[in-house]
Amino acid sequence: MAEFQFPTIPIINTQVISGKIMKLGGGVRFGCPRAVAFPGILFSRCRPTFRCYSSPSPSSSSQDHVSFIKDVAATQAPEHLNELLKILQVRGEEIISPGAKQGLVPLVIPLSRRSSDSVTALLRWPTAPSGMEMPLVEVRKHGVWLLAKNVDQYIHRVLVEEDANGHQEKTDELFRISAGAGKKLYEKGDFGASKIPSVDTYILKKVGLFPDVLERRIKQHFDNGDNLW
Repeated sequence: MAEFQFPTIPIINTQVISGKIMKLGGGVRFGCPRAVAFPGILFSRCRPTFRCYSSPSPSSSSQDHVSFIKDVAATQAPEHLNELLKILQVRGEEIISPGAKQGLVPLVIPLSRRSSDSVTALLRWPTAPSGMEMPLVEVRKHGVWLLAKNVDQYIHRVLVEEDANGHQEKTDELFRISAGAGKKLYEKGDFGASKIPSVDTYILKKVGLFPDVLERRIKQHFDNGDNLW
């Protein structure tokens, strides 16, 4: 049987991730053991295998995202991805196909649409160190903004903020849908019991570092005329 060899032409809008190529806008995977990404890519002694992902409805289940992360992004899905998707939906975001990547940077895995020009996504580093979890990011037309270093940290922050806001009905709903993760991260009433004066301070001490929270804290110090030196 004749050996199949790719011509030496550049591949557009692709990223090599753990020996697989994640392609923008779809679920095409080249099942080669190793590949090198340079203009004029040459694949030899390797048969390409293709897996296609159709664009599911906006009410796509977490299984679509889990399969995409495993088969296309070639990594393990976050443990509490299902809870995250439910939380995003309750907060008014529209769940979208993980293959809906047109116009986005190639290393993101779309989860939901925040607005007409903003998408919540996971960021898949091509050279992530072993054990590193995928950060949660907001993707806009002109850049990527960090939301949390991982899924659990984002869920933790949301539960704290909603508990502090005192919107009982919404808070109860969020705690209900995040039960699989929430009890491990935060118990309702923990913020009030902590006696920490502000939600931002609690988040920085108990949850983690977030760029927008740090920015607010710094601005407060400047506004108050505090001596930072």
